[in-house]
Amino acid sequence: MSQKGTIGVTTENIFPVIKKFLYSDHEIFLRELVSNAIDATQKLKTLSSFGEFKGELGEMNVKVTVDKEAGTLTVSDHGIGMTADDIDKYINQIAFSGAEEFLNKYKDNANAIIGHFGLGFYSAFMVADKVEIRSLSYKDGAAAVKWECDGSPEYTMEPTDKAERGTDIILHISEENKKFLEQGEIDLLLKKYCRFLPVPVVSGKEQEWKDGKYVDTDKDKVINNTEPLWTKKPSELTDDDYRTFYHELYPGQDDPLFWIHLNVDYPFTLTGILFFPKIKNNFEVTKNRIQLYCNQVYVTDSVEGVVPEFMMLLQGVIDSPDIPLNVSRSYLQSDSAVKKISGYITKKVASRLEEIFKNDRADYEKKWDDIKIFIEYGMLTDQKFCDAAMKFTLLKDTDGKFYTLTDYRTLIEGTQTDKDGNVVYIYATDPVSQFAYINAATEKGYNVLLMDGQLDSHFIGLLETKIEKSRFVRVDSDSVDNLIPKEEKKAADLTADTRDMLTNIFRTQLPKVEKAEFLVEFESLSPQANPVLITQNEYMRRMKEMAAMQPGMSFYGELPDSYNLIVNVEHPVIKKIMTGAEADLMPTLKPLFDATRADNESSEQVRKSAKDGKLSDEDSAKIKELDEKIAHNRNEEKKAATEYASAQPLVRQTIDLALLANGLLKGEALNEFIKRSVSML
Repeated sequence: MSQKGTIGVTTENIFPVIKKFLYSDHEIFLRELVSNAIDATQKLKTLSSFGEFKGELGEMNVKVTVDKEAGTLTVSDHGIGMTADDIDKYINQIAFSGAEEFLNKYKDNANAIIGHFGLGFYSAFMVADKVEIRSLSYKDGAAAVKWECDGSPEYTMEPTDKAERGTDIILHISEENKKFLEQGEIDLLLKKYCRFLPVPVVSGKEQEWKDGKYVDTDKDKVINNTEPLWTKKPSELTDDDYRTFYHELYPGQDDPLFWIHLNVDYPFTLTGILFFPKIKNNFEVTKNRIQLYCNQVYVTDSVEGVVPEFMMLLQGVIDSPDIPLNVSRSYLQSDSAVKKISGYITKKVASRLEEIFKNDRADYEKKWDDIKIFIEYGMLTDQKFCDAAMKFTLLKDTDGKFYTLTDYRTLIEGTQTDKDGNVVYIYATDPVSQFAYINAATEKGYNVLLMDGQLDSHFIGLLETKIEKSRFVRVDSDSVDNLIPKEEKKAADLTADTRDMLTNIFRTQLPKVEKAEFLVEFESLSPQANPVLITQNEYMRRMKEMAAMQPGMSFYGELPDSYNLIVNVEHPVIKKIMTGAEADLMPTLKPLFDATRADNESSEQVRKSAKDGKLSDEDSAKIKELDEKIAHNRNEEKKAATEYASAQPLVRQTIDLALLANGLLKGEALNEFIKRSVSML
């Protein structure tokens, strides 16, 4: 008997709503229809296993057929099928709480609309002008039924001829969605959403190369792998199985370093495989590397709420029926089950890394440089992972030896503890450019770490908070005698005039270095130490390094590099320079120093004598006159020092040697250094 009716909704604009608000995600219609077909197939298998269906199962697959001439796309299954009553119950009755609430709550999230209201079937109307259902139930004596709707609330339902059990969903594709009548487009969507479904999905034909082109064969093309690796027990799998599956997921990539097989059934169900890939390029948290499935149905590759942020560096698959097929980002961020899953994954990854470390430390050390960025990022962003990772985090020294945090502390605390009881961790970031500093430190009996990773400037700060009584200093941040101060620093024994004279001599001979500033200092170091050293303030350098990765710290990034030019007054060459300058330059500078000192004292006296701190016009004029005299004398000091120092090649040579050791001598300055060196031979 034929039946006409109106779909049971409380608003007549259901189809315009579906088309409008699901349009941006319209490709998911195929996932929904195929998933429904899979469910129907699985239900029949279950009924058969319980003896409630005693017929022959036959070929249990889902078929997606493109008929370009007819303008139809058909999804067929051989599952439980539907009677007229089933269609009336599951298709014709849709409960909405009202159009206005519906639109306001779900207008921005297509998946939420479908998932919340069970509209998987109705997503077909995103791409079709008309949809037909032809179905024959598995029940004995059931009659085949045909349902048809043109995208309005009105439908027709009538008996039809259908010989095989199951359901055909026939979509008459709309004009603006004709691309879904291309087999290539359907293949792409099936590969994206259905590649691991548990029932074979057939679409199109296998192809072969013939007469210079690919042509269809008579063999049906099965799209999916019905038993993906994560559904199997780890004990059944070999390393080659994991590598093969990885390359199936991510073609063209290097082998993964290692992997973690997830398998838990309480208090939630979760399976999956996470791979540690080789990270070749600059550090970047790359999204869409982990795929989320629900009972082998693809959900999304935006898994920010399911796995911790630091695991975005991993690749692989997570499958959990406890995460609904249709999820929104807000759902993932707020659902308690999802948070438990995230915590479990963190714990499992930490446990697996510790297991690998304990079972094969040599292999773990070989892979350390590749996994270091992942572990450091995890420790910086996840407190629980950080606490666990303290056991398997390694430090590598400039000789390439690896140590746990505990082992390294034991190694260095005897020789590298400063006067305040802090254990000093000396590190280098570039073993080539910092070679001279590393060599000086190792000759003194110190061990130097290599911290050249992209996150190390941040990681060092974390370790200083985690390791009690510790301090990290870069090997070129001070002279080797001062890296680990055992006693108060010995001040250079210079008179004020000699200090001013040497400051002028060395400052006037510094070449211009782009985006760099130098502060001239004098120290009494070992006579065997270099005559001039260049160091960089540890704090400011760290701030600039971190600023390079954090836009919010751009203030530090804009500052010029600040260096200390340390003159070793105990070195024989510096003593020679100083002795010559005392004899030849000081007679010229001494009167200027005295005059400047006297003018400064006079200026200070005028300010002190001002009533209530307010200068009279006469006092202001006097101070201005004194300031001009001081400026004039300073300029004369600089001219005299420049003229003298320019004729003393040893001064510029010691400076250039220090710049060269730090990679700061370039261009014209480097060329001049080479010429001068040749002439001094």
